[in-house]
Amino acid sequence: MWKYEKKLQYPINIKNISPKNAQIIISQFGGPDGEVGAAMRYLTQRYSQPFDEVKGILTDIGTEELAHMEMVSAMVHQLTRNLTDRQIKESGFDKYFVDHTTGVYPQAAAGLPWRAEYIQSKGDIIADLHEDLAAEQKARVTYDNLIRLIDDPDILEPLKFLRQREITHYQRFGEALRLTTDRLNEKNFYAFNPNFDTKPCSRKMM
Repeated sequence: MWKYEKKLQYPINIKNISPKNAQIIISQFGGPDGEVGAAMRYLTQRYSQPFDEVKGILTDIGTEELAHMEMVSAMVHQLTRNLTDRQIKESGFDKYFVDHTTGVYPQAAAGLPWRAEYIQSKGDIIADLHEDLAAEQKARVTYDNLIRLIDDPDILEPLKFLRQREITHYQRFGEALRLTTDRLNEKNFYAFNPNFDTKPCSRKMM
């Protein structure tokens, strides 16, 4: 199903270590709007999609999110390599270090580990696509926030690339939603699910 190339989607070459930056960037690995959750969300939702085109979009984007997870992990790794004890203590990286040394662990910037509650696979194409649109916007905002806080160009350029990909994903999910609503039997899709309901909802309910 996938072809893995042994290179990052966008090169990561960070010259200056910064455990402080690593602690906030890691949120886009295992935080509530991070790449782990995105990949899990789309690659599970695709199974219940009735239209091949939408299933293909979810598969494509879910696979790309795995590549983004790899990029963010590489940034965290490069920012925390060869740390001294003093750097660990002065940067506030000591709490993370106690539990994970310098391993890359999926957690939010606040320290909370990744949780399955961050994602939803509802089995309803409209509900899932609206969740996906919101997820991409939240991820874009998180990248916006990181870009505001970081001034190292070696970090900024990959972050800008990832931010732009979130915008592209949002646009593709918008296309998927338009395709879906055009194919549904009932335009009042917020109140009527053609997979389960046998009668259209009364217009009085609208």
